[in-house]
Amino acid sequence: MMKKLQVLMVDDDWKLRNLLRIYLSREGFNTVEAADGHEAMQKVKNQFFDLVILDVMMPEMDGWEVCQSIRKTQSVPILMLTALGETKEKVQGLELGADDYLTKPFAPEELVARVHALIRRASTTVSKKTEADLLNFPSLTIDRGGHQVFVNNRPVDLTHKEFELFTTLASNSGRVLSREQLIEKIWGYDFEGDERVVDIHIKNIREKLKRSGLAYNPIQTIWGVGYKFEAEVRKS
Repeated sequence: MMKKLQVLMVDDDWKLRNLLRIYLSREGFNTVEAADGHEAMQKVKNQFFDLVILDVMMPEMDGWEVCQSIRKTQSVPILMLTALGETKEKVQGLELGADDYLTKPFAPEELVARVHALIRRASTTVSKKTEADLLNFPSLTIDRGGHQVFVNNRPVDLTHKEFELFTTLASNSGRVLSREQLIEKIWGYDFEGDERVVDIHIKNIREKLKRSGLAYNPIQTIWGVGYKFEAEVRKS
């Protein structure tokens, strides 16, 4: 049985959310709802979604802000909804990272068609990624091109340096890298700080992976030498 795709619907109009939920459920999607931008960001932070339907005109945190915030960490397809029909508004949404744009009022059937098209496009993009882009391990995926780490298909919130450090270790799986080597690769040969910065970042990465539900520690400490990434690669 195929896993149902997860769609987040963000709109302050509960009647519209209910209507879209009915249509999307008929198409086999699981739907999660958010009534405003702040609620949407909280759900995006704690759950993986295959697509986001995002209204522009919302109180407190509008759709532009939500779209921009999502794009800082995720490449999930975003379909924006708005009552504004001017070209400049559409351009603004696309420049902020939206994948498609639908002007209210619209037929629910058209939205469903747009959703299917975006899902297909995203699936095609993922399938075209090469082994150089994706590193796959048990319950763990590193998307170097998308600058993301996933545990059980859910994103892990790593900082830029944490991601670079983790990716460097994973790209050299089974090989011990010293603190000096890691500092040179991540911070540069002219780094004048303390080598313990590596230890601090490793500790943070381990804690985030554990909180995300990873059942094993992929970063092994080799005392007196450095660190080694160790996990059994999944066979495709």
